[in-house]
Amino acid sequence: MQNLDALAIFVRIAEMGSFTHAAESLGIQKGRASNVVRQIEAQMGARLLHRSTRTVQLTEDGRDFYTRARGLLADADDLASMFSGTDAPLSGRIRIDLPTEFARLIVIPAMPTFIQAYPGVELEISSTDRRVDLIQEGMDCVLRVGGIFDETLVARRLGTLRMVNAASPACLARHGVPQTLQDLLVQRHRMVHYTPTLGTRPFGWEYPEGDGYAVLPLPGSVSVNNVQTYHGAGLAGLGLIQAGLPSLAQFLQSGELVEILPDLRPEPLPVSVVVAHRHNLSRRVRFFIDWLEQTLQPYLDH
Repeated sequence: MQNLDALAIFVRIAEMGSFTHAAESLGIQKGRASNVVRQIEAQMGARLLHRSTRTVQLTEDGRDFYTRARGLLADADDLASMFSGTDAPLSGRIRIDLPTEFARLIVIPAMPTFIQAYPGVELEISSTDRRVDLIQEGMDCVLRVGGIFDETLVARRLGTLRMVNAASPACLARHGVPQTLQDLLVQRHRMVHYTPTLGTRPFGWEYPEGDGYAVLPLPGSVSVNNVQTYHGAGLAGLGLIQAGLPSLAQFLQSGELVEILPDLRPEPLPVSVVVAHRHNLSRRVRFFIDWLEQTLQPYLDH
């Protein structure tokens, strides 16, 4: 494919899952977007998109073509800026996914500094607690808390997130303030369960044991699949919670939550920026990742 404009149109359709929305975002007619895809499919001799009245999805061949197309566009972006010097203005679009609390408390408040420095960059920010599929959902990079289990992805570790145990004053007034792990059982404490997928077995109460960590199967009345809801349940006195210190700091300072068992904190969680490929990263994505690392440094342990 020699027509990079055609590749850009195809990539936008694949990422947005819609001919109409992609055409609107690119400022072109929907008919042109449809024609471009038909021409690409004819040249490739393969169907790249499943089309229905409501959605557009990549086929298996389409996913492979999409990955290569994004790489070619990134290479073209680098080639265009190769002789412009490192001070050449950045431009183009970056699609990123962030955990909800990192986005709300840290990244979004700092975002004006990035926009001011690189006004030509357009950011599309997804904020979710689920693990997105970088390729399928067209993300340039994602910020992940926890282990990286997909060996096909490339992770850049930024640090670790300090975890704390916390409860509301009302919860502690009902059950007492635990001083030991055994007190959790003796005082009949309950915890709020967090699980990405409702209906799965609760993880339990994590604590350090020996050189590692163990889990106490503490009961609970509420299970949630959203971090903000999890914090809200803790604030409402529905049970004990274990969460990252940056997101609970404001509540600990105000007294809305109280840290308990400070010597039995859960295992710190790794925080990483993840991309689908080490190569074919556009210059604007590399700059954003560097900015994100600097922005998060004060909130992570190293």
